Amino acid sequence: MIGAPLLRVALEAGYAGKPVLRDIRFDLQAGEVLGLVGTSGAGKSTLVLSLLGLLPWRGGRVTGEALLEGQNLLALSERRLRELRGRKIALIPQSPMSALNPAISLQSHFNEAWRAHKNDGSGALAARVDALLAEVQLPSSDEFLHKRPGQISVGQAQRVLIALALLHRPALIIADEPTSALDPVTQTQVVGMLKRLSRLHGAALLYVSHDLVTVLQLGDRIAVLDAGMIVENLAVTEIEQARHPATRALLETLPAPPHVLLSFRDRTAFEFQICNLVEEAVHS
Repeated sequence: MIGAPLLRVALEAGYAGKPVLRDIRFDLQAGEVLGLVGTSGAGKSTLVLSLLGLLPWRGGRVTGEALLEGQNLLALSERRLRELRGRKIALIPQSPMSALNPAISLQSHFNEAWRAHKNDGSGALAARVDALLAEVQLPSSDEFLHKRPGQISVGQAQRVLIALALLHRPALIIADEPTSALDPVTQTQVVGMLKRLSRLHGAALLYVSHDLVTVLQLGDRIAVLDAGMIVENLAVTEIEQARHPATRALLETLPAPPHVLLSFRDRTAFEFQICNLVEEAVHS
């Protein structure tokens, strides 16, 4: 029997009296991957900012509830939200080179993220970073960690952001278009990595994207956002049963029928390893 959801959302949001999100309702279970799909302007970024408590900083207003483990994120003070961001709820943004501070080393990014929520000392941090970098297929050497973001590739920077998101073992990870700045090979790597790591760590993943192909590879369920409303919410295996025009329009953009794409879901980890070998061969 399925218990209470990790996240339960029922909210509306907008800017200066102009509604953007209307009657947004969905649940997310612990360990589940929900793909939130929508075209540009559908309201995806507004929803992400609402869940993180950042919409007021953009001049927006959100009402309703976003219950994370029974706690309404929308009713918390900024101080309390800062305690939860990074610890209970983490973000993987879409532009790694913009998200990372170009003036400090990769090690400093981990140091600052660690100090925000823990005081366990450098030994505990070193062990945690070592383990996470191995999981995202990055070196944990001093040479690598002393580099600044501008000295590594975009794909490596995105993996660093994934490791940072996992640093405090959050219950919920929001991935906001995390493959949009990546080449196709690196996109495959990152999708395979997210799929593997969400299972390994048991974190729920809200994967926000305009790319239905990626969501079919990664998600357990799909929620389709259109004109500020969730117009379809169903299991990925039921996507061909979708009836809303917005979902049907997305299906028409697919390079192959959904059932064909879904047949490749279990091959993602294998493709991830193959892409690693190809990347190593190219750079050797």
